[in-house]
Amino acid sequence: MQNRLRLLYLLALLKFSFAYLIQHPVYELHRDEMLYLAEGKHMAWGFMEVPPLLSVFAWLTHLLGDGVFWVKFWPSLFGALTFLLVGKIIISLEGKGFALLLGWLPFMTGAYLRVHYLFQPNFLEIFFWTAMAYCLVRYQQDNSNKWLYWFGICAGLGMLSKYSVLFFILSLTLGLLLTKERKLLRNKHFYYAAALAFLIFLPNFIWQYNLHFPVIYHMNRLRETQLQYISPSSFLIDQFIMNLPVFYVWLAGLIALAFSPNLKNYRFLLWAYLIVISLLLIGHGKNYYALGAYPVLFAFGAYRLEKITSLRLKPLRYLIISLILVLAYFSVPILIPIFKPTELAAFYKERHLEKTGALRWEDLHNHPLPQDFSDMLGWKEMADKMAAAYNTLDSAGKKTAVLFCDDYGQAGAVNYYGRFYHLPEAYSDNASFFYWIPDSLKMDNLILLTDDQEEMSHPFIHDFKSAVLFDSITSPYARERGDLILILKGADSNFHKLIVEKFKQDREKLGL
Repeated sequence: MQNRLRLLYLLALLKFSFAYLIQHPVYELHRDEMLYLAEGKHMAWGFMEVPPLLSVFAWLTHLLGDGVFWVKFWPSLFGALTFLLVGKIIISLEGKGFALLLGWLPFMTGAYLRVHYLFQPNFLEIFFWTAMAYCLVRYQQDNSNKWLYWFGICAGLGMLSKYSVLFFILSLTLGLLLTKERKLLRNKHFYYAAALAFLIFLPNFIWQYNLHFPVIYHMNRLRETQLQYISPSSFLIDQFIMNLPVFYVWLAGLIALAFSPNLKNYRFLLWAYLIVISLLLIGHGKNYYALGAYPVLFAFGAYRLEKITSLRLKPLRYLIISLILVLAYFSVPILIPIFKPTELAAFYKERHLEKTGALRWEDLHNHPLPQDFSDMLGWKEMADKMAAAYNTLDSAGKKTAVLFCDDYGQAGAVNYYGRFYHLPEAYSDNASFFYWIPDSLKMDNLILLTDDQEEMSHPFIHDFKSAVLFDSITSPYARERGDLILILKGADSNFHKLIVEKFKQDREKLGL
């Protein structure tokens, strides 16, 4: 047992460190990371995009100095913790070293490699999905009610990390109903645990209620702009592609849960997986929404493959590991940007990666780099040029200048990297940044960052005494390439009326 635990903790440490070691330093923070970091400076019980838990880690990151190490620390840490739960399940099933290795490899070669290096709510969601499954597995093993209360705590905290956790709570409950483990639902402690989960989640629910449920507005926008384009076939295919090097590990877990007599007490997990996949298919969920359902399957799959390859079939283990490593050679450069953009684009082109869908963006077109990687470029240039525009103003102009951005990525970047240039806070009417625009904000002089190439031809430009196109973003592989920086001085009353009316309409859309 001690040897297995030492191996478990060693593998967890390697999991924590791996992405730090292999990502090329030319890449910057991701656009979404900077939005979530901004939320840590505007603490609340909820935000338009997500519940509040991630903002706690953003607040801690600010407290620790805002360095990239600390931004990446939290997803790396929770990635390691998620693997620890998988490893603990394997050990509880009497799995040994090979099973632990098989349970670890998905976190090093599959989609989790990217998820666990981005400061986004997905790393928390996956952890809590896995933790809820772990608690129910442990309850089946020792019948202790403490695991039900831990389940309730994980469910409540999970709901404070991402609302899609509700899908897995529902799926686990239905999975129990569909098996003989439904007897758990007759245990009064299950309902006490459910009440505990609701109490943990309650402050966010009250926040949503008081603001007329902004999550509904956000989901409607997401459905209109992205989710409606996701086909059921592509969603299902992506379930294999996301974890291609180790797909047979989770498949082995599904088959084991379905047919192994000694695992019949855990069969509710099979139903939970099938139900949550069905719910995401119906709701046109993105492929990665399902990532939280796989770690527990990796645990059972790794355990079962170790059993199958014992004794005379032991040489098969070398074949299994070799196949994973060969496939990882192709998958890892898609999951983490390990080369410079020019080298990475050439790597993809040479291997015709566009045929896999890995280079398809939300606009449904293929690009030289994956969208996530292009979202990690150009931000420092953007902040540098915004600072240069700001510094063209005299001291009086700087006092009245407002830095305004079209979208949350731009505003987040200017605020994060702009601290090195002592820039004032940048504002945007996009995403949660809209909530942070002060009512007293007066836009007499603007430094405007926009992705609209026709911005200078819009009528409102004539409402300023002076309008100058100062610069643009030129990073060749950045998603923001071509964004314009305008210096607008001397707004008249027409512009002030226009802005007041626009913000009023935006508030009405949000029910404010």
